[in-house]
Amino acid sequence: MSQSANVSTTPPQMIFINMPVKDLPRSMQFFQSLGYQFNAQFTNDQAACMIISDVIYVMLLVEPFFRSFTAKTICDTATSAEMLVCLSSTSREAVDELVGKALAAGGTNAKPPMDFGFMYQSSFEDLDGHIWEVLWMDPAHVQQQDGV
Repeated sequence: MSQSANVSTTPPQMIFINMPVKDLPRSMQFFQSLGYQFNAQFTNDQAACMIISDVIYVMLLVEPFFRSFTAKTICDTATSAEMLVCLSSTSREAVDELVGKALAAGGTNAKPPMDFGFMYQSSFEDLDGHIWEVLWMDPAHVQQQDGV
């Protein structure tokens, strides 16, 4: 079988997480201070397309624009959690570095770091109270569990 027969021509599935924000420029500044960039083609005064990776994007939508996509009430993140966004990281140090940047930029601690030996995670809340977890997992442990 040729090598090209093993290569899929189907593009990878992408994810677009849509989040309501109160102050778009302030939210963009916050995430830029964490090292994220925005796709100008899909950014205007109502929305900003934050690039997490080649296949993961977060759409920051001002609340009135977000409401145009749903009949449901926007969650009050001061009292409720609508979801947890978890991002992988390359090391324990990188987990602490990203959370540290978030805290320095005005975010708050969501909960203390958790160390499970093979896995380490920490979390923060962004300026709008959305919870972001940052996770490192020892690749040797994952491979061992998967039988690889």
